[in-house]
Amino acid sequence: MPLIRRRSWLASRLAVTARNSGAMVIYVVVGFQLGYPEVSRQNSVFSSLKVAGVLATGDPTAEIYPELTPQPGDVVVTKQRVSAFTGTNLDMILRSNNIDTLLLTGILTQGVVLSTLRHASDLDYRAVVVADGCSDNDPEVQRVLMEKIFPFQARVATVEEIIGALP
Repeated sequence: MPLIRRRSWLASRLAVTARNSGAMVIYVVVGFQLGYPEVSRQNSVFSSLKVAGVLATGDPTAEIYPELTPQPGDVVVTKQRVSAFTGTNLDMILRSNNIDTLLLTGILTQGVVLSTLRHASDLDYRAVVVADGCSDNDPEVQRVLMEKIFPFQARVATVEEIIGALP
């Protein structure tokens, strides 16, 4: 099984277990309006997506993997920046539901997961980074983040450890 598919399978398992324990499952997706009005030329990360024509409304690249399809009661937040908090209503949703602990999974660990973790920490959330639910193009960057950087602001655990700790 390719690594990205394995990670999405693990994330799916975690989502099912979290739902069954009464936790809210929130998906954060990248999505732009047609024409990319949210993307500045000065934004080196997202201006390349605009040039490539990906992650716009209706584009297949903006879809959630089928094995991770949101279920009734799940929440989908759309973002246009690296952190899941910047420019979204994620913080409002979490606070409105008295959520203070986050389980973070995602692709591009050095971008999305790192930025979201730092932002969550600054907002006083507790966080657990799900090591085998994250993926990066660079295995060495992935290792350094999980072993040396993330433990400074979060607990790092595997899907199996988290499933074993949920009620």
